[in-house]
Amino acid sequence: MTSSSAPASAGPARSARPRWWRRPWVAPLMVVAAAFLAFSLPPYLSLDPSRSRVPAPDFFPPHFVMLSLHVVFGSVAMVTCCLQIWPWFRGRHPRAHRVIGRVYVFGGCLPSGLMGLVVGIATPWGPVTMVSNVLLALLWLGCTLTGWRMARQRRFVDHRRWMVRSFALTMSIITNRLYGVLFTILLLPQFETTFRGDEALMGSTVAALSAWLGWVLPLLVAEWWLERGDAANRRRRATRSPGSPSPNTAPRPAGTAPQL
Repeated sequence: MTSSSAPASAGPARSARPRWWRRPWVAPLMVVAAAFLAFSLPPYLSLDPSRSRVPAPDFFPPHFVMLSLHVVFGSVAMVTCCLQIWPWFRGRHPRAHRVIGRVYVFGGCLPSGLMGLVVGIATPWGPVTMVSNVLLALLWLGCTLTGWRMARQRRFVDHRRWMVRSFALTMSIITNRLYGVLFTILLLPQFETTFRGDEALMGSTVAALSAWLGWVLPLLVAEWWLERGDAANRRRRATRSPGSPSPNTAPRPAGTAPQL
């Protein structure tokens, strides 16, 4: 009885794991990230300050160098992040997941976040954007380092939660740029009226709106995703009969987000 029942319970458990191609968001995410980097990265690899998409403030001569380093290290974070959040890759290649995770933290987020602090303080777009940039850099560093520390302590449920937040902040630069285009289109008809033909005022307004919405909304979505996982766990525990656990599904620990 014992030898014949073990394979029966093991089979469905393996088949219950979704295949890699059943994660429809993975490929589009990688395509969007690749397209964004193909557009954003080249000007900062040219070593030509005139190609920078952010005007350098007169009071901070090293702005272009710091901005270029921020962009390059941030690109490393984006590329490695796409692999880190892929459930199939994590499950099939755990050793690569750990190695790439270290690259993500110490070769991407940490240096890019520190450079982002400097560039954020020296932003030419005014104090509202400066506060947003500094908060973003601090939160990005905090979430990433906390997630790494949770992994070191083998608290993998907490590790995953903090890395979901880190992922949202890593990718927030994409939504930032999309909001920049959107607000430019929406506010352009008011250029001669509301902004009285002042390009600097309109530029600062667009930058401030896109800076705040660019990372606040993705972080809120990440928190909703995590709370959704907690609620699903609570419903699962409430509906499961005591003493009769499902043979094919093991309950996730409290605080675990649903599989991405």
